[in-house]
Amino acid sequence: MIQKTLSTLLLALFISYLGLAQTNLSPERLARYDAYFQNEIDQGKLPGVITLVYKNGEKVHESALGVSNISTQAPMKSDQIFYIQSMTKPIITTAFMMLYEEGHFFLNDPLHLYLPEFKDAKVAKDPELGSEGGLEPLKSPITLAQLMSHTAGFSHGLGSSKVDKEVIEGLYYTPHPDIATRVSAYAKLPMIGQPGEQWYYSATPDILARLIEVISGKNPAEFLQERLFGPLGMKDTGYNLNDEQNQRMVTLHTYNEQGKLIIAERQTPTSGNTVFAGANALFSTAHDYSLFARMMLNGGEWEGKRYLSSKTVELMTLPHDDGLFLDPGKGFGFGFAVIDDLADTNALGSEGTFYWSGAFCTYFFIDPKEDLVAIFMTQVSPFSSYYENRFRQMIYQAVE
Repeated sequence: MIQKTLSTLLLALFISYLGLAQTNLSPERLARYDAYFQNEIDQGKLPGVITLVYKNGEKVHESALGVSNISTQAPMKSDQIFYIQSMTKPIITTAFMMLYEEGHFFLNDPLHLYLPEFKDAKVAKDPELGSEGGLEPLKSPITLAQLMSHTAGFSHGLGSSKVDKEVIEGLYYTPHPDIATRVSAYAKLPMIGQPGEQWYYSATPDILARLIEVISGKNPAEFLQERLFGPLGMKDTGYNLNDEQNQRMVTLHTYNEQGKLIIAERQTPTSGNTVFAGANALFSTAHDYSLFARMMLNGGEWEGKRYLSSKTVELMTLPHDDGLFLDPGKGFGFGFAVIDDLADTNALGSEGTFYWSGAFCTYFFIDPKEDLVAIFMTQVSPFSSYYENRFRQMIYQAVE
């Protein structure tokens, strides 16, 4: 009996090893990847992480390391739910492009044709002074394409300028009952620059969410559920969680003044959310997000259903920032950053890879050249690109 069990185990290991060999990923080097993140957890730098890797259509790596809550020491599990913050942006952009394919608008259309309140948007003469330094009218209309590439001149409120402070106060520190009210407030806030003259990270996907509502007649939660989440099987993705899902929600962590990992004082509300945003606000799992990512890797098709034309995906993953995105070797498409000059990145990767991240240190990337999707989930604030870059490095070092 023992011999039979051992033989079965060895056969399973051999099949697993053979599968990794066929996908050109080294099992020894993937073990190195897990060891690296386990060491970070052991040193108290991370609470726990979930990682998921697909190569050549096969799941080649999945790990749940550490804990989901450092106080309870509950072990991290692969089906746990995360607040994905700005990883919402690629999803809402994809939904918006589905409406584009239906012929509702052109990408060079002025925004004010659909949301008239933006016709009189104003730009701060000096972002450091904000509204107090004076405002000027738009030199050219804001286009729909600029909303998706973050070149429209809006802010997200994450910087240190007076404009950023006005935006974060007006969008996030002022209560809004719904996305319509939030976007209406956005139109009255000062812009940080003229349309097309800079790349500046913004909350413009919130405007996309409002446009989806205006054009489709459905709120973003309904539209996403009907057009993406339901058909793709993303059963744990949405703006609110039920009681069972809430039990799987990972606790948000942060660091105290001594750099020690602690439970964050404010936890993300998991129910009662009514602002169905595009800039953030979705909950999801690593598995759910991989379904969306694999559909995009597959040129907009998944399991016999087409969500986007392959030409639309191609357009979305080309740089549309006119060289204004300041990260070396990278540009910005529609909803995704894109690697367009690998040598300039001084990092492992592939040209054509598209990716993004979330404020609680969730990351993903999609590499068409390697036929690769990789997801990294944790819940730590503040955001740092450190683990994003290490995540890519440790995945690519396993490619043979």
